[in-house]
Amino acid sequence: MIAGAVAAIALASSAAFAAPLKVDAAKSTVGATFKQLNVPVDAKLKKFSAVIDFDAAKPESSKASVDIDVASFDLGDAEYNKEVQKKEWFNAAQFPKATFVTSSIKPSAGAAAGTKYDVAGKLTIKGKSTDVSFPLTVKKEGATQVFDGTLPIKRLTYNIGEGEWKDTSMVADEVSIKFHFVAQ
Repeated sequence: MIAGAVAAIALASSAAFAAPLKVDAAKSTVGATFKQLNVPVDAKLKKFSAVIDFDAAKPESSKASVDIDVASFDLGDAEYNKEVQKKEWFNAAQFPKATFVTSSIKPSAGAAAGTKYDVAGKLTIKGKSTDVSFPLTVKKEGATQVFDGTLPIKRLTYNIGEGEWKDTSMVADEVSIKFHFVAQ
């Protein structure tokens, strides 16, 4: 879940400058939403780093990478936060980082120039890497670029929730990693 969020953030930050962008952490957010017993649960991803090099004139030559500190996954409750760090969930002791690295950034078909992109890359969580893709929206606000997107993943693909937690009637397999990224 966290890596997906980080990946989305990194990609989002890449959208309008030829040089790497500076992320405004105070204005940026990354989170994950999933369902537990069919009730939506929102979590925050508090610690991440992103390296983004984006050229709006040539998005296909752009690239981004993101690292997320798995221990920064915050469900709003200290006991739950401690639980998700265990081996059955994120196994933070063995896999402290989730990562995303772009393989392509392309303008979305039919979208206004410079506003919507299709992003693809490699997401790694808990030592398992898969190819992912998601839409990215970019808009300019004064001197900043704002990147918004949602990366859908399946938690079981990354072995998040092993043993009794594989039961998707308890915790759904679908997770949405949402990001709002502000950079300049």
